[in-house]
Amino acid sequence: MPDLFHPIKIAIDGNEANCLNRVGSNVYAWEMLRALEKITRQSRKNFHLTILLTQPPQIDLPKERLGFRYQIIKPAQMTTQIALPIYLYKHRKEFDFFYTPGHYAPRFCPLPYISSVMDLAFLIYPQQFRLADLFQLRSWTKYSVKNAAKVATISKFSRQEINKFYKRDLDDIILAYPAFSGKIIDLPIKSQKQILAQLKINQPFFLYLGTLQPRKNLLRLIEAFEIFARELEKTKDAPKVCLVLAGKSGWLTQEIENKAKNSAYAQRIILTGFVSNQQKAALLHKALATFNLGLYEGFGIPALESLAYKTIPVIANNSSLPEVVGNFGFKVDPEDTDKIAATMMRIAKLSQKQKEKFLQDSETQIHKFNYEKSANQILTAFLRLYKRQHE
Repeated sequence: MPDLFHPIKIAIDGNEANCLNRVGSNVYAWEMLRALEKITRQSRKNFHLTILLTQPPQIDLPKERLGFRYQIIKPAQMTTQIALPIYLYKHRKEFDFFYTPGHYAPRFCPLPYISSVMDLAFLIYPQQFRLADLFQLRSWTKYSVKNAAKVATISKFSRQEINKFYKRDLDDIILAYPAFSGKIIDLPIKSQKQILAQLKINQPFFLYLGTLQPRKNLLRLIEAFEIFARELEKTKDAPKVCLVLAGKSGWLTQEIENKAKNSAYAQRIILTGFVSNQQKAALLHKALATFNLGLYEGFGIPALESLAYKTIPVIANNSSLPEVVGNFGFKVDPEDTDKIAATMMRIAKLSQKQKEKFLQDSETQIHKFNYEKSANQILTAFLRLYKRQHE
């Protein structure tokens, strides 16, 4: 353990967290910063954290205090290639380590560092990425992982993938899970109805929640919904059901948008765009089920959010998603549209009592994941690196 006269001084890239309308990796970075600040404030272990940003901190980032401060660095463009290396070289004697909860480390880093990797989908499904993004992901991830003292990742599945593709020892790969850490927004029924009306949703619905992008397998989700809707029409007095795709557009989304627009059931396929926390809560409260059918996922926060709101998650039976939901939810082959449609039909016919029984004790699964535990894993790794340096 460091003594009081020599705290462990860690520089942290906080730019991934320092934005509005956070999704995915932005939320992960923000939660990790909050957990790191809380642990180092409460713990007797002596850490000093300097958060490096290219813009002033957002109002909801942790407040500065003794041992936790922000440092603005420039230029704002090409942060990992220019601003971070320059700053760290100039100030290398002021720090012991560097940490990034984002996907890349600086190409030239004078400090031992821990770099994060969310998933390696770009290696498995390169056709689902823009060429410029693909080049960056391949090149920057390779050097970030190769030169890291330790690598952090977000699931056992991704840990095995990093070991497989980059030949890093499993002992060098830290498991730092994401978590459902937000409070459940318990909206009154009236507010739920008002929000859904604003989103033009007035029927029972299935929900996809997340960024629209090819690897989320949304084309097959729409195809499965069309199969389901045709079958449902054969059932006398069956209610109409909608498919809601809630999230901002990512990359290569034109085909997804065209598929929804040109569907025979286009009037029942609703693309909401980015949703606020209140809107997301209303959607999760009222959805018949959520669908996470990505072909390759590093984790899957929306499936965990679904469990938290007592809404049945339907997930792909691949990569990390079964790890996320455990024994809860439906697991389907994400490439089998008939099976997905059949699962939709099964859920549509469940009674409320059956749904409740299906999700009984789901809190036990949610509590397996905790940002403070993950932040502790990072700090423990730095503590061991420090001890090794000073043996």
